[in-house]
Amino acid sequence: MNWLRRFMYGRYGGDQLSWFLLAVYVLLVVLSGLPHLELLSWLALAVLFWSFYRIFSRQYAKRRAENARFLTLAGPAIRWCKMRRTISRDKEHRYFKCPNCGQYLRVPRGKGKITVNCRNCGVSFEEKS
Repeated sequence: MNWLRRFMYGRYGGDQLSWFLLAVYVLLVVLSGLPHLELLSWLALAVLFWSFYRIFSRQYAKRRAENARFLTLAGPAIRWCKMRRTISRDKEHRYFKCPNCGQYLRVPRGKGKITVNCRNCGVSFEEKS
């Protein structure tokens, strides 16, 4: 493993965009197995090369800028998925979205009709827990 550490020294390595590209590669390879979609395997190969180029690159500034642009585009979708996962796992609380600012608020279940105060903007609204 020491040879890999020496090889990767000074290189950018993996980030969120690289992992996303690898996931897209796997998806395209699976889809290319379907009839009449053989050309997707070439696209998958291009995505794989692009991902490895980013991982082995020595141009930190450019790779960080690419990853920052990716995170600004994918950030809302990532946050939405994480919030949905949290809501589905938490059986002891209910989550409400503030009608004014959009902040998610957590209240305990089974308390009846309660007044929820948003800590972000200060608006109050009634909801059933």
